[in-house]
Amino acid sequence: MRTAAKDILIRFKNRWQLLRWMEIFLYAIGPAVLIYFLFLNLILTLVVFMLIASVCTLILRPWTLKLEDVSSYIDLKLSSMEYSTGLLLLPQESLSGLAQLQQQKVSAELKEKSGSIKPENNLFKAGLISSGLILIGFIMYQFNLTNHYKTSQTSAEEQEIILFEPTDAASAETDPPVLDSQQVIISYPNYTGVSSYSTSKMELQAVEGSRATWKLKFSAKVDSVTMESMGNSHPMKPVQDSYSGTSVLNTSGFYNFKFMDTLGNSYVSKLYSIEVIADKSPVIGVDGLKQFSSFNFDDEKRVEFSALITDDFGVADAFIIATVSKGTGEAVKFREEKLSFEEPVKRGAKSVKLSKKIDLDQMNMEPGDELYFYIEARDLKQPVANISRSETYFMVIKDTVSYASVMESSLGVELMPDYFRSQRQLIIDTEKLISQRNKLPKPKFNSTSNDLGFDQKALRLKYGQFMGDESEGGMEAHVDEGNEEEQDPLAEFTHDHDGDNEHNLVEPEHDHEKEDEEDVKDPLSEFLHDHGDPESATLFTDNLRSKLRQALNIMWDAELYLRLYEPEKSLPYQYQALGLIQEIKNSARIYVHRIGFDPPPIKEEVRLTGKIDEVTNFQKKEDLKKPESYPFIRKAVIRLEQLIADELPVNSEDRKLFEQAGNELAEKAIEEPGKYLQTLQNLKWLSEKDQNEPKMFVKVQRGLLLAIPTTEPTPGKRRAFSGDINELLLKELELNDR
Repeated sequence: MRTAAKDILIRFKNRWQLLRWMEIFLYAIGPAVLIYFLFLNLILTLVVFMLIASVCTLILRPWTLKLEDVSSYIDLKLSSMEYSTGLLLLPQESLSGLAQLQQQKVSAELKEKSGSIKPENNLFKAGLISSGLILIGFIMYQFNLTNHYKTSQTSAEEQEIILFEPTDAASAETDPPVLDSQQVIISYPNYTGVSSYSTSKMELQAVEGSRATWKLKFSAKVDSVTMESMGNSHPMKPVQDSYSGTSVLNTSGFYNFKFMDTLGNSYVSKLYSIEVIADKSPVIGVDGLKQFSSFNFDDEKRVEFSALITDDFGVADAFIIATVSKGTGEAVKFREEKLSFEEPVKRGAKSVKLSKKIDLDQMNMEPGDELYFYIEARDLKQPVANISRSETYFMVIKDTVSYASVMESSLGVELMPDYFRSQRQLIIDTEKLISQRNKLPKPKFNSTSNDLGFDQKALRLKYGQFMGDESEGGMEAHVDEGNEEEQDPLAEFTHDHDGDNEHNLVEPEHDHEKEDEEDVKDPLSEFLHDHGDPESATLFTDNLRSKLRQALNIMWDAELYLRLYEPEKSLPYQYQALGLIQEIKNSARIYVHRIGFDPPPIKEEVRLTGKIDEVTNFQKKEDLKKPESYPFIRKAVIRLEQLIADELPVNSEDRKLFEQAGNELAEKAIEEPGKYLQTLQNLKWLSEKDQNEPKMFVKVQRGLLLAIPTTEPTPGKRRAFSGDINELLLKELELNDR
C-alpha cells in the first residue's frame, strides 16, 4: 500500500514539473510572436524567445521539485493527512508500530483524495498574457500599424533615396524639383511561380527574364525623365502624376536617372546596379546504380535505381533516353527508346524522386547486346527550357565466347570470340586485381584471377592464328553402339607400341628405289613458300616468327600463374609479352620515303651568264602588335593629366571621351563592382557636367589607372649607343693591346 501511495506522489511531482515547463513556454512564446509581427525578423524572434524562456526557467526552476516538496504541499492542502504525508517516503521497517499504522492510514487517505488536489501553477495567467500579446501583434500587422517599427528596413531604404545633382553651374542656382516617392516593381517570369513585389531600393537583383517597372514622382512639374543604362537612354512616360519606365532584365549592368525641369536645367542621379541571376539547370542525382553493369546469359538481367531531380523553380519533365546496340563490326545496329519512370513527374515540383526498373529481356536484348542510357530533365524556363543530362550508364549482356563446333574425326574446334582484351588491358586489370587483394573475398579474388587467365588464353589463341596454329578445343570420344565389348576410353588418344596398328606393321620388303627417289632433293624447294609447312604458313619473316613464338610461350606462363591465383607472378610475364608484341608491330610497319622537290629543267643558254634582270625581290610587311586594350580609358587618363596640369574645365569633347571610357569601365565594374563602382560614378558625373575640380580629376584618374591591365613584358635585345668618341677609344685600346 505504501508503494502505491508513493507512486501517486511521483506522478504528482511529474505533473507539477510539466505544468511549470508549459508556463515557461507560454511566457516566452507571446512576446516572441509579437516581435515577429513588429519586425518580421525570425532571428530576432528566436533570440527574444530564448532570452525570456531562460529567465523564466531560472525563476521557476522546475527541476528542483522533490518528493519532500510534494508531501509538504499535500499536507497544506489536505488537513485529513494530519501532516503525515512524509511517512510515505520512509521505509516501513524503520518505523514504530504506531507510525506504521499512521502510514497505512495516510496511504489510504491519499488514494481516496488524490484526484481533488491540483499542483500550484499560473498556467491560466501565462496563457492569458501570451494570447493577448499574440493578438496585439496580429492586429498591428493586419492593419499595417507596424511600419514605423521596421527600423532596419526603413533606415536602409531611407539611405537609398535617389539624389539628383545638377549637371552645370547654372542649374545649381535654382531649386530643383524634389523626388516625393520612388518605387520599383519586380515581376518574375510566370513559370517561376514567384509573386511580384515592390521596393524603394534601386539596387536590383532578379532572375533572368524578370520585368522591372520604375515609378518616380516629383514634387513639381518636370519636362522629361530618362533612364540611362550602358550608354543607352530610355525615356520614361508620364502616367498620372508620376513617370514610369519598364525594362526586361536580361543582362547585369548599371543605370541611372536623368531629368530636366521646366527651365531646361538637367539633373542626374548616381549609378545603381542590376544583377541578373541565371535560371539554373536541373540537378540530377542517381542512387543504386553502377556506371558499368554486366550480366551473364543465365542471370536475372534487371536493374533498379532511383533518381533525385531538383530545380530552383520546378521540374517540367524527366525521362530516360536508352540506346540498344546489336551486332558487330559493320553490321552493328542501334535502336533508341524513350523510357518513362515508374512514377509520373509532378510538374512544377522543386524536388522529384523517381524510380525505374529496367528489364533487358523485355527490351529484346540478346547476348552481346549493349544498352546505353542517360537521364534527361527539363525545367519550366520559357521560351527555351534548361536541359540537364546525367552521366551515361552502360549495361552489357556478356558474350565473351560463342562456340561453333565443327565435328571432324572426333575433334571439336572452338572459334575465337569477337571481342577479346589486349595485352595492355590485361596488365591494367591484373594490377587492379593485385591492389584489391585485401578488399575482395578470397572466392571473388580467385574467380577474377581465373577469368583473367581465360582472357590471356583467348589472346594467346588469337595471336597463334598468325603462326598457323590450330585453335584449341575439346575432344570428344566416339562410341560404337554396335560393339558391346568394353573398350578402353583412352585407347583413342594413346599410342600403343605393342598393338596391331599401321605404325607397328613391319613390311617384309622395302622398295629402295622409291626411297632413293624420295631422297632426291627438289631443286626448287629453296625458292618455294610451302604453305603445307605450319612453320612457313605465317604472315611474318623468320625473325618476327621467332619473336611471336617467344611471346606465345611467355603467354603460357602468364596464364599459368593467373590460373594458380598468383597474379603477382604473372605480371612480369605479361610485360615481357607486351614488349615483344610491340616490337613485332613496329617491325611490320611500312615506311614511305619522303619525295623531295623536283626542280624544273635548267636552261643551258642562260646558265652561268650572271643576268638577274628578271629576278625580283619579295617583301612582306605584317603588323604583329596586339590591339591596345581599353583605348578610351588610356586616352581619358592622358586627358585628365592635361586638365589637372593646365587647370582647364571639361568641354564637350572631354564629356564624350569620358562617356566612352565609362562604357569600357562598366564591363569591369560588373565583375568587380566594389572596386570600380565609385570611379564609374565619378566618371559619369564628369560626362554630365562642366566642371573644373582638380580633386575630382585626380580621384577619377587614380581609379582609371587601376582598371588598366598591366603590360606583359616583351624581352628583346637593346641596341647599345655608339658614337665617334667611343669608336676612337676602342681603336686606341686595340692599338695599346698589341
